Amino acid sequence: MKFIITRETLLSALQNVYGVVEKRQSLPILSNVLLSLDEEQLSITATDMEVELVSKIAVSAVKETGETTVPARKLLSICKALPADTEINFSSKDRRASIRAGRSRFSLSTLDALDFPNTEAVSEVVKLVVKPGPLKQLLDTTQFAMAHDDVRYYLNGLLLEVDGGTLRLVATDGHRLAKGELRLEQPVEGEFRQAIVPRKAVVELGRLLAEGCETVELAVGAQSLQLALGGVRFSTKLVDGQYPDYRGVIPDLEDNQRILEADRSELRQGLARAAILSNEKYRTIRIALADGKLTVVANNPEQEEAEEVIDVDYSSESMEIGFNVTYLLDVLAAIPSEKVRFYFGEADRSCLIKGLDVDDCEYVVMPIRL
Repeated sequence: MKFIITRETLLSALQNVYGVVEKRQSLPILSNVLLSLDEEQLSITATDMEVELVSKIAVSAVKETGETTVPARKLLSICKALPADTEINFSSKDRRASIRAGRSRFSLSTLDALDFPNTEAVSEVVKLVVKPGPLKQLLDTTQFAMAHDDVRYYLNGLLLEVDGGTLRLVATDGHRLAKGELRLEQPVEGEFRQAIVPRKAVVELGRLLAEGCETVELAVGAQSLQLALGGVRFSTKLVDGQYPDYRGVIPDLEDNQRILEADRSELRQGLARAAILSNEKYRTIRIALADGKLTVVANNPEQEEAEEVIDVDYSSESMEIGFNVTYLLDVLAAIPSEKVRFYFGEADRSCLIKGLDVDDCEYVVMPIRL
């Protein structure tokens, strides 16, 4: 296997796939990337057995086709350390890879490409095409509500739902819920489909979408999901489990008739200031609602207290309710609207939060007993 490639081209491709390289080295080959060279391009593949990323790039000259695996971290470090606009001569033979660039030469040990894990083909596919910008925004407005290391493993991922001409994402950790929708411009191939995407895949997907391209092709199968954007192919196994009925969690507006409207930025800043003196473990705040005014009170075991008074549009009866302030701050950071609307019921019922300028996302936050 021999080829010539520019440093910038190789470095960019390695950075695209490096996020899924297995750092714990449960299997030595998972800390390597697979390099596959044909007559036209080089494919660089990384996997942790659950998520796979493939980046395809053009090389300056193909001298001998083939494939091998090399240590990902070392190859990436070498590319970063080389001067800009350097031309790299790569060759591999007899379990060794040679990298020559200017007066620099590196020799790396390799592992057999035949031992590198293969990704299963996606079966029973639902296919759709979306633009990366709206999909990235949809991810950003929902993924924060995923659980962290919950024993209910299905909550540690993101629900992806294809329903007619709508792509829907839902995340919950049992205390809060985020739901976002995206109307698809192109028809969907296939029927209604639900899939739970694991946390690591969600994080990598958000990073990839930030790179920018014109369209994203998404294929949702029974056990895996594939996404193609530009020269990158992303694959992940899906979480095997039944996601909770999120529709039953979203409050009925008929039961939440106490409505508050506020400036998102002003409310977020006020809550953040009060949160400074909240209990570090439970992060509890007390919210008192009165005509045209919202009062936030936070205290902690050291008998310290913070109070914030914020002007809001509220004309229903007075009430007090407790929340984990972190949950409210996360919603206010994610919601794509300058004005927000809170729908309150009784003090022991969940609160529904929406953006005043958008109707494609909504959030539910459970209260804390005061």
